This record gives sequence, C-alpha cells and structure tokens, in this order.
Amino acid sequence: MRIRIVDAFTDRPFSGNPAGVLLLTGAHSFPDDTWLQNVALEVNHAETAFAHPLPEGAEADWALRWFTPATEVALCGHATLATAHVLHATGAHQGPVRFATRSGVLVATPAGDGSVTLDFPTAPLTRVDPPGGLAEALGAEPLTVLDTGPNVGDLLVEVDGEKTVHGLAPDLKALAAHSERGVIATALAEDPARGHDYVSRCFFPNVGIDEDPVTGSAHTALAPFWSERLGRAALTGLQASPRSGRVRTELRGDRTLLTGRAVTVIEGDLLA
Repeated sequence: MRIRIVDAFTDRPFSGNPAGVLLLTGAHSFPDDTWLQNVALEVNHAETAFAHPLPEGAEADWALRWFTPATEVALCGHATLATAHVLHATGAHQGPVRFATRSGVLVATPAGDGSVTLDFPTAPLTRVDPPGGLAEALGAEPLTVLDTGPNVGDLLVEVDGEKTVHGLAPDLKALAAHSERGVIATALAEDPARGHDYVSRCFFPNVGIDEDPVTGSAHTALAPFWSERLGRAALTGLQASPRSGRVRTELRGDRTLLTGRAVTVIEGDLLA
C-alpha cells in the first residue's frame, strides 16, 4: 500500500504543511479506526488523510477522513489539498473531485497552473468576550475574539499587529482550556505589497498539535473576518509559522474558496 507525504499550500518542498496521504484504492470502506489512528500516529504529521473511492451514483467520488496523531478531526484543508494533489498526480482521478466528509461534500478543483481550489463551508463567526486568562496564555492582549463554530472549533483572536503575531510564544497548556481545538491568532498585514493581506498563526494543543504550519480550515474563519474588515472577497493570508505558507481565499457567502499548491516529498510502502 502506497503512502505519501505531501507539503501543502506551497510549491517548494520542506515548506507549507506536510500531510500523510493514503489512497485505499481497492477498498469500499475504511479500515478499523484504531488502525487509522495508529497510522496517523506513525506518520506523526499534523494530519494524515485516508480516502477510498465511492461507487458510481454516490453523492461524491471519494470518501475522506483526517486524523491527527491524537484524534480524528471534522475538517482539514491542507490534507484535503494534499489528497487532491495525489489523486491528480497519480491519475487516480481527473478533474474536480468530490469528497464525502464529516463536514459534508467538499469539492477540490485543479487548475492548469498546478494549483487546487477547495470549496469549503464558511465558518460562522460569533463575537465573544475574551475568556479570563486568554491574554496571559496567548502572550498578547486580544483586540477581538470570535468563536468559529463546531466544524473549526477554535477561538479567532485578533491582536495588535503583524509583529505581535510573529512574536507569540504561548503557554500551550494554559491555551488548551480556551477552545475545543485551539486558537487562531491574526493581525492585519503591515505591508500588503509583500503579497499578503493578513497574517495568522494557529495553536492546537487539544488535538496534539502545538503549532500547525498552514491551516486551511482556519482560513474559512479568517476569510470572512478579514473580507468584512477590508471590503474585498478575494484575499491572501500568510500563515507565519516557521515553515510558512500562503492561502488565497475568496468568500462566497456560506462557502469559502481556498487555493494553494502542493508537492509530493516522500513516497513509499506501508507494510503494517
């Protein structure tokens, strides 16, 4: 069984967000959850994606699930992008691909320039009061705090500038108490001429990820937040992790388009 490591939301190896991808091409259902979780733990990246083809006439082309090293998640952008990349690169699927997931049917559409656009549900944002202790846990004073709804499961926290986002060194144990998955910290870009409109970093201690390199699902919350603030539907976000990556976003009401590239870095056989 072939397994691949794909760097997503980048066009260069060793940047963006790495994901494991396992295509179960001969299967009609997923293996036991314990096995899936053990494979994700062995891969030990933020997410490992598992996909199997669906029969003709089904609501989608492939079924797709995502696991961190610690748990299954309801929505993952970079591993979906990585899976679409592998499907197209290997010829297992051509053209737009529909994935049946815990978050509904998600569509990934390849473009001639090598990029892939994901059609994801827009996160519903609800403004909330900053929880007690959040500023101390994050290491910065929140300007705005929003709940991102059940699919994303984060707090979206605006801080006072791009330099503040870059300099964050949160207390992860304390931060874990404030949301289901974690915290998205964001700020307006200091210089949009550098190719991005806003910056973010994502800390997910509750699912075993101290800092996620580039988070597609977080941009379903970042896109409506910054599109309303800036008055534009199409924006580019820079996730300022050590690996870094850019996500092009386009807000379309209750759907958000996420566009990026991916590159396969490792391919091998899974023997277990």
